[in-house]
Amino acid sequence: MSGVNDLRAPIPGMPSADLAPPVIAESGDPFSALRVVDLVARLPRGRPIALSAIVDRLNATYLDWLFEPRVVADALIQLQSNWLSDYRNSSGIVLEEGPAGTTLTIEDSSRVDPWIARQAQRLASECAAILDDFSRQQRRTGAD
Repeated sequence: MSGVNDLRAPIPGMPSADLAPPVIAESGDPFSALRVVDLVARLPRGRPIALSAIVDRLNATYLDWLFEPRVVADALIQLQSNWLSDYRNSSGIVLEEGPAGTTLTIEDSSRVDPWIARQAQRLASECAAILDDFSRQQRRTGAD
């Protein structure tokens, strides 16, 4: 009886099986939020940035993901809420509506970077826990 350890060479003309399906970012999903926070960590500080520009950058960076403005706004609102909870002021993460639409301004201070890193670490831990849980789920063995 042979096993699957003795695989043949790939057949000529076979396409790559490493394709990933597109992902539609969802509100409340730590995988989506982590990508938003990762970008926020690299945005300029102390000046307003259009939400539409943030959405465009996310969609250009993660070509296999689709980020809608409401999902990005939800992740930013959660960040703003976390800031308010931690620092009891609204100056760190500011979302404002203006004539050109919603903008995000991030405080230009030394406390922002470590705080954002902690937010990203928390989200990465949530992602790891979800992946760990997925890998431990019971799998069908084929026997009914």
